[in-house]
Amino acid sequence: MEDQDLIAEQVKYYRARAPKYDEWWQRCGAYDKGPEMAIEWHRQMKQVEEALDDFSVHGKVLELAGGTGWWTERLARTADHLRVIDSSPEAIEINRARTSRADVEYVVEDLFSWTPDDLYDVVFFSFWLTHVPRTRFAAFWSIVRSCLSPDGRAFLIDNRNDPILTADIKDPYVLQYEPDRHVRHIGDGREYNVVKVMYEPDELEARLREIGWTAEIKATRWFLFGSARLS
Repeated sequence: MEDQDLIAEQVKYYRARAPKYDEWWQRCGAYDKGPEMAIEWHRQMKQVEEALDDFSVHGKVLELAGGTGWWTERLARTADHLRVIDSSPEAIEINRARTSRADVEYVVEDLFSWTPDDLYDVVFFSFWLTHVPRTRFAAFWSIVRSCLSPDGRAFLIDNRNDPILTADIKDPYVLQYEPDRHVRHIGDGREYNVVKVMYEPDELEARLREIGWTAEIKATRWFLFGSARLS
């Protein structure tokens, strides 16, 4: 598929999936793999949360692809001002209700066509970079660059390919795993192609270094996370 067609289908998928998205985060419904897996999920996520705490989010903050708000709620605790952008109005409504903060600004925009109009101390995005096609990697980071104040920083969280993958933890909504792409469904018969570019820490650091960033990327078994700033 052409990038533009794939991106358009990805937007449709996340709009359709918004009511069920939290099952993935909460490890319930089709994602309930038993108590041991849930404990491991939360153990690894605690490492990510601690890294974000150490990063210290403050000042003017921009969250890209904010989704249903699990990280928005956390960012809002320390940000002086928080702006959240997502292409799904359905996800933003869930986010707004979860965060329950009148001072958080929400914008419905496709990040691949959005033009920044302000500068921020922190740009944050979670489980988004893997949805950026490889051909648009540099362009996306150029957008991040244009959002940051001179001393600004970025923080990202994302999926990692499980180095010890077993059938019991595969995503139940993924029908096919293709190179840099998933074919997914949402349980009602509709199927969608979704960008899914997986990175390892060294590879991501190297790609960022090539385009003028200094990054420190770490990993657990299931997650990548870390910070980046302009070199």
